[in-house]
Amino acid sequence: MAHTASEWTLASDDAWDSASDSESAYRSPPTTSKPTTFTSLSSSTSSTRPIPVTPSTATSISGKSPQTTRQSTNGDGLTGSEGYTHVLAPSPSSSYSQGILGKPPSAAGWTMVRSPRSSRMRDQGADPEVENEVEVDMEGSVTEVAMGRNRRIREGREAIKYDVEDIVNDPLHAVHSLSSTEYEERVASGIGHPELQHQHAMKAQKRQKFVDCLTAENVDIAALRKLAWSGIPDELRPISWMLLLGYLPLSAATRKSVLSRKREEYANLVQLTFARGIEGLDQQIWHQIEIDVPRTRPGVRLWMERGTQRSLERILYVWAIRHPTSGYVQGINDLVTPFFQVFLGGYIDSEPSLFDPALLSPTALNALEADCFWCLSKLLDGIQDNYISGQPGIHRSVRYLAGLVGRVDAPLAKHLKAQSVEFMQFAFRWMNCLLMRELSVKNTIRMWDTYLSEGSNAFSEFHIYVCCAFLTSWSEKLRAMDFQGIIMFLQSLPTQTWGDHEIEVLLAEAYVLSSVWHNAQSHILKGE
Repeated sequence: MAHTASEWTLASDDAWDSASDSESAYRSPPTTSKPTTFTSLSSSTSSTRPIPVTPSTATSISGKSPQTTRQSTNGDGLTGSEGYTHVLAPSPSSSYSQGILGKPPSAAGWTMVRSPRSSRMRDQGADPEVENEVEVDMEGSVTEVAMGRNRRIREGREAIKYDVEDIVNDPLHAVHSLSSTEYEERVASGIGHPELQHQHAMKAQKRQKFVDCLTAENVDIAALRKLAWSGIPDELRPISWMLLLGYLPLSAATRKSVLSRKREEYANLVQLTFARGIEGLDQQIWHQIEIDVPRTRPGVRLWMERGTQRSLERILYVWAIRHPTSGYVQGINDLVTPFFQVFLGGYIDSEPSLFDPALLSPTALNALEADCFWCLSKLLDGIQDNYISGQPGIHRSVRYLAGLVGRVDAPLAKHLKAQSVEFMQFAFRWMNCLLMRELSVKNTIRMWDTYLSEGSNAFSEFHIYVCCAFLTSWSEKLRAMDFQGIIMFLQSLPTQTWGDHEIEVLLAEAYVLSSVWHNAQSHILKGE
């Protein structure tokens, strides 16, 4: 039985299909000015308006920077101070509520204390690394939970780089954060293990080439693209991405001033946009963003933190109102995640997906959010046709992908047609979310190193060749399946164990396809 594209497009584009990752104490230096952060106050009318907050006033029950506060009630009957609860969406989080400080509920003689984080885990998918939040001792349970929370805060702050404020002001400062001496020590640690020593030496050599390129008075963008194609060292990725996207100028002389101006411009946009509170927003756009944000990377701790979700809401809404021809489209929320994790990783020495950004200073947190906004804007400028009315860019890309597969793997294309499988039924999401629902953020980040090195058209053109290589890599399995098996397989691909090697093989195959077929696009689209 044939199925129409519309029947499957909606299902494949459902936000719940988002892929899931299995992925010294900070002392704030003195500042000469009080940086502005964004928060909001809830009123009886649920109006939320951002207000400036300085470090001196940024305090809360947990000692974190203030976040957006909103009244909601979760399924336990505990009153929260954040998030808007929707029937179709999980509660973004549960705040530090009175249920923790008041009398804990009891069950069968056991005292159970649930922290805000455990409520989020329950609603959005448990994280196996979450610390125990269930205690037995009535008298000691609240204290133990508080101690556990304080321990996580302390450990989180210890992960923040000691020179984070210098990195915020000048991303190039991070280039020197891992000295060549440390790399030499790594090489020496491999003595007696030739293969390991060789790997360390190659990484040190590659890093030095990046350093030489990035520290030039005027960065050679062609040289940077050539280096970035095969992957960028983690600590050099933030500044490299900013340069490759054109967010920062290639001239070192103007870089700091441009960065400061762009961050200030974003801060003003946020203040202006939310000046009248929630009632002053476009309710249709805001409602969809509210629903999608809690669904972003479910099960990953970073994306269940309330500070991350509030930042994502602001980024998406400000972008949407600045681009009225497209507005907000489901899937754009996924595209923020690589930027957020890369730029956050520049400020800390731990795994970004397990970090609470609220532990950063207001200055660092505001810089992180602004940089994500502008880099997202740069990326979307090249694929704007994907998100305007009718999404013509996506339809054009899917048609070209179908034609390309017909040329590259005719048996697979013939089998898909025989099973009444239309490319729109699975490839729509591949184009709309750039394969982010099929791959982990870590793999996506590595893939974007190459995309950014390919130039401004990579996300609209080179991506199609990546999708072709991706699909044909499963050719043998797909040709043994019927319609239902094919659709189910393509909506839940076994990529959970993929690492850099698999991504690099995929990119290499895509490059070959691009080299062979790029000049034949018109013929392929016409079916010649």
